[in-house]
Amino acid sequence: MPDIICAGFGGQGVLTAGLILAKTGMDLGYNVTWIPSYGSEMRGGTANCNLKISDGKIASPFVRRIDILLAMNTPSVEKFMPMMRPGSLLVVNTSLVNDCAWRSDIAVAEVEATLIAEQEENLRGANVSMLGALAATRKLFDRDTTSRGIEAFFESKGKNNPKNMACFEKGFTGASVTKDGCMA
Repeated sequence: MPDIICAGFGGQGVLTAGLILAKTGMDLGYNVTWIPSYGSEMRGGTANCNLKISDGKIASPFVRRIDILLAMNTPSVEKFMPMMRPGSLLVVNTSLVNDCAWRSDIAVAEVEATLIAEQEENLRGANVSMLGALAATRKLFDRDTTSRGIEAFFESKGKNNPKNMACFEKGFTGASVTKDGCMA
């Protein structure tokens, strides 16, 4: 199973996206680690989380070489893209990240996550759109598993927002995936 980093500004839901993936992995019986990292500013500062999901033992919770990077902003791409393994996957929020040169040895899933959240009038749903784009690649969990994981996560918090699933579906169908990492 992959080593994952979810990264962006505080308030974009990157830690929540990581928690959703972690809980989904645990619900499927995998061993999981989730380590958050954020600046003292929180909302508006940088935030990321290291996530490992494995069917075996996990020796260290820290991700050194990234298999999947969910990047919500340009600073996250710039910081973490050099740590990506060849053949890994970058899921990128192209509403906020543009004019970046992707590495030729990675796959890229582009999704206008922030725009989708705005269109759905769910400003906190960009992270869920990113999870939809990730599900479209089938690099971790499929569409049904991911959507069930999102619903289960929010239900466990006593929350139910149908707009989250609308953001997920638009992220799933709106993702533009390149196999070689080159811009289409």
